[in-house]
Amino acid sequence: MTVVTRVSQRTHSAISPTSVLALACPFLLLVSSPITPCFGFSGVGQEDERNRGGDLYQEILRDEAVARLHQLGKVSDGDGYLERIFMTPAAVRAGSLILEWMEDAGLRTWVDCLGNVHGRVEGTNASAEVLILGSHLDTIVDAGIFDGSLGIISVVSVLKVLSIDGKLGELKWAVESLFSGVTIQEAPKKNSIAVTEEHLQQLRYDPKSVWGYVEIHIEQGPVLEWVGFPLGVVKGIAGQTRLKVTMRGSQGHAGTVPMSMHHDPMAAAAEAIVLLESLCKHPQDFLSFDGQCKSYSLESLSTSLVCTIGEISTWPSASNVIPGQGTFTVDLRAIDDIGREAVVCELSNRLYQICDRRTVLCTIDRKHDANAVICDSELTWKLKSAAYLGLKRMTGSVQDEVPVLMSGAGHDAMALSHLNKVGMLFVRCRGGISHFPEEHVLDDDV
Repeated sequence: MTVVTRVSQRTHSAISPTSVLALACPFLLLVSSPITPCFGFSGVGQEDERNRGGDLYQEILRDEAVARLHQLGKVSDGDGYLERIFMTPAAVRAGSLILEWMEDAGLRTWVDCLGNVHGRVEGTNASAEVLILGSHLDTIVDAGIFDGSLGIISVVSVLKVLSIDGKLGELKWAVESLFSGVTIQEAPKKNSIAVTEEHLQQLRYDPKSVWGYVEIHIEQGPVLEWVGFPLGVVKGIAGQTRLKVTMRGSQGHAGTVPMSMHHDPMAAAAEAIVLLESLCKHPQDFLSFDGQCKSYSLESLSTSLVCTIGEISTWPSASNVIPGQGTFTVDLRAIDDIGREAVVCELSNRLYQICDRRTVLCTIDRKHDANAVICDSELTWKLKSAAYLGLKRMTGSVQDEVPVLMSGAGHDAMALSHLNKVGMLFVRCRGGISHFPEEHVLDDDV
């Protein structure tokens, strides 16, 4: 098995063009399966660990991994907060740090023309298909330390354990990383990195050479914490549609225009927003089975559909002026693409009706679309089985099945799914908080 790791950062696009840190196969990866406090290492001495169903290596897979997460969390371009965006000085420093840790795990390392850090160890079958594992190294502004980084550091830790055990060279599958450079073409130029079409072609992967991709990520939601389980397997990633809705009315003086003559776009927007909430909470009350939405789509929508109004603005935005224009965004997600499209269609029709009744103009722009990704059933089953066996090995017994969840957040796996089959593991996070400094994962879960 050939193991190649590469770390890169992603830009802030809807589907991350990040490359990944690719490491070991899921069977080996799950040596470090997350565990709850009741599933923890407490009460198990180091010698007991080493003799209990195999090596657990808590000093590497938990203690060192957690320390590295905190160390990486201090590598930032921001003063007093975490910010690490593609090709910034902090991103370069973080890549260098990961490179050191990969070398510590016994990997040969190098940096490519886009600044991605690679690590490689040769296995027993250099011609085997590639299995990709990893996550992203970049962050948003004012981020938490676990988003993305957990999926990198935990697998580096696994490689280190395999190296210590002398098993790193026994891997039978090729494992590499890959990324898309479509939306990051300008960043290398700003950093004096010459990237040509030839360079990008050299970084492409033949889909026939890739077996699959597995990503570890914090859940970014409260489900695992609610059910009391440290680890979940992802069955799919929701598709996304983002809309920008602009409503135009008649701007006027707040004190002199009679209410009967108001053509207020913000009043229309307010009605539209309340309608959207009702539609997304109770899609069965709005959608029919007349071909617009099949029964299975409607059932899927009832459990997976979420809608959010993230931005609202007015013009001219003065307290004593009836606004002439109101704008808001809609973020709509569902695991079923047909159902999601039906909701977009129904919402659009009803928004136009609201605007017609209120005598305001309405424009709806689709800013982004991403189809849902269904995780590979074989990968999902293997990850679920491995997670269960890992927890049982650590605790002696597991009472419940490993949860299988849908991801409402987009992940690198969405981009990688265009190349090969994907699978994902979720680690619970406190309160479901993510993209925020209070983001937290238990040490034992790591």
